[in-house]
Amino acid sequence: MEVLYESCCGLDVHARTVVACLIRKGRRRTRTFMTMTRDLLSLRDWLVSEECTHVAIEATGVYWKPVFNILEEALVVMLVNPRHVKAVKGRKTDVRDCEGLAHLLRHGLLKPSFIPPPSIRQLRELTRYRESLVRELTAISNRIQKLAEGGNIKVGQVATRAMGRSGRNILTQLAEGETDAEKLADLALGALRKKKDALQKAVVGTLNETQRWVLGELLSRYGEVEAAIERVEQRIDQQIREDADPFVAEAIGLLDTIPGIAQTVAETILSEIGLDMTAFPTAQHLASWAGMCPGNDESAGKRRNTKTNHANRYIRAALTEAAWAASHTKNTYLAAQYKRLLRRMGKKKALVAVGHSILVIVYKVLSTRLPYHELGGDYFEKLNPEATQRRLVRRLESLGLKVTVEKAA
Repeated sequence: MEVLYESCCGLDVHARTVVACLIRKGRRRTRTFMTMTRDLLSLRDWLVSEECTHVAIEATGVYWKPVFNILEEALVVMLVNPRHVKAVKGRKTDVRDCEGLAHLLRHGLLKPSFIPPPSIRQLRELTRYRESLVRELTAISNRIQKLAEGGNIKVGQVATRAMGRSGRNILTQLAEGETDAEKLADLALGALRKKKDALQKAVVGTLNETQRWVLGELLSRYGEVEAAIERVEQRIDQQIREDADPFVAEAIGLLDTIPGIAQTVAETILSEIGLDMTAFPTAQHLASWAGMCPGNDESAGKRRNTKTNHANRYIRAALTEAAWAASHTKNTYLAAQYKRLLRRMGKKKALVAVGHSILVIVYKVLSTRLPYHELGGDYFEKLNPEATQRRLVRRLESLGLKVTVEKAA
């Protein structure tokens, strides 16, 4: 096989150690380093002194990140999917792993994973932290409502949002020991005041002292997480404003033109795929990387499994959320696509398909740096007007009507 890199290295990374195999002019040398920063700097200096140009790292949890961060400034570092370089069972050791990586890298047989630039990685840290806070807030909200139901408090059955301002005011007073139904119902705000009679019945329960104490703790934690979400959103705005690339803020505005995508979802998508679409040859490559397209599992001419792979759960969740919002818009291409697929695919598969379409649109918008152009809700009907006419005539005839069609002047 042809040798592409005369001096290269394969790294087998663990929590405490890094095993490095350097191949230079056909000779192999293996050394083991600790994962402390000073040891990783020694690894970098050793590779630079040996005129190493390319390094391959197997992606293992988060252990590869400090190694990648230290080596990327001095060397070309390739992060490799473990499934692509899996060793033969029974012949696997740390030394064999790094030697195999170095050998494959030397002959150009490794496919690097997508790693965004440092500025996008910083934005990704913030958006993923925000997503974890939102999940925590939802969990606390569910726990509060379960506790209230356990004490026969039915605020969630009367109020549209149990954790809205009115609901939280009532629950706070209940946690502090208030039992007067009229006083609690008077805390209602806005449209909920019209339901005061039902609310008076809903706040009469059997909360004991322990439940009141736990309810107070949960409400306090709920407020803390809400404040944390507000702080991280402010930090994300600051990060976008201070980014060296001015296109970051413009890109979020362009993505906001796509139905179903608001600022929060646009920030999440941008933090996961970055700005430079040349990292993905086509929109289909991007969809495959994000896990938004069917998988391939074919044997003997039969397709056995076409489930999507679980590639990037953050962007999958954001695209599914955007697809659900887009399906409820009026007179849009994405809403028409959802309704068209819903009949034969079901809700979940239709949402994944619409999410795939949104990702393709995102790819085109970021590649051309132009806003989204709406095709309209009647796009599919205009593709084949004769078929649309036949379908509508059949529906009318199924109702027992005689239909005569004439073209308008």
